[in-house]
Amino acid sequence: MIRRSLCLFSALLAVSACVGPPDRAPGKNKQKLSRPATKDARQCLSDLDKMKARYAFLAEQDFGNGCSQTASVQLYDVGIPVTNVKAVKCDVARALGEWTKDTLQPAARKAFGARVVKIESMGGYSCRNVIGRPQAAGNRSEHATGNAIDIGGFLLSNGRRVTIVAGWNGMNDEREFLRTIRGGACKRFQTVLSPDYNAAHYNHLHFDLGRGPYCR
Repeated sequence: MIRRSLCLFSALLAVSACVGPPDRAPGKNKQKLSRPATKDARQCLSDLDKMKARYAFLAEQDFGNGCSQTASVQLYDVGIPVTNVKAVKCDVARALGEWTKDTLQPAARKAFGARVVKIESMGGYSCRNVIGRPQAAGNRSEHATGNAIDIGGFLLSNGRRVTIVAGWNGMNDEREFLRTIRGGACKRFQTVLSPDYNAAHYNHLHFDLGRGPYCR
């Protein structure tokens, strides 16, 4: 009986020796991303920190076919939450934060007597061509390098929601507000496009730091 128990114990030890350690929980072994190498990119992140933005610096990637992600961040907040910005160049995030402080909030207080508490983005990086311009067919959009961001609407501190699709030709206070913030964006970004530009922009404002200046 003792001999049988010893044999069984030896067998269990042999089996346990063949079993490796349990797998790590997903995400536990991810490498921490380093800060950017260029001076300009480091300065941009420092500026985001000063404006108390919340973001995650993203690793640089070249996806091919004119699409890339360099000096980019996943943006969560520029003093107020910003939704749906998985990747955008740091320079665009910084310009958005400055525009929020200098144009967006003053315009909201004047038009509605309230603050903007959330910016509803329609995204930044997207590997695609220009949309809505036949003469530019086949050309990569600024979105293909994260050098642009689209804004669809805003949530106010009084609970009111203002969107480009409903407000551009909506009530007078919304019309005035949206045109004011477009004008302010033209001082921060190289290209600003609105529903006045073409049908492809019927529901958002497009801001980018590419070629310009162009404001419509």
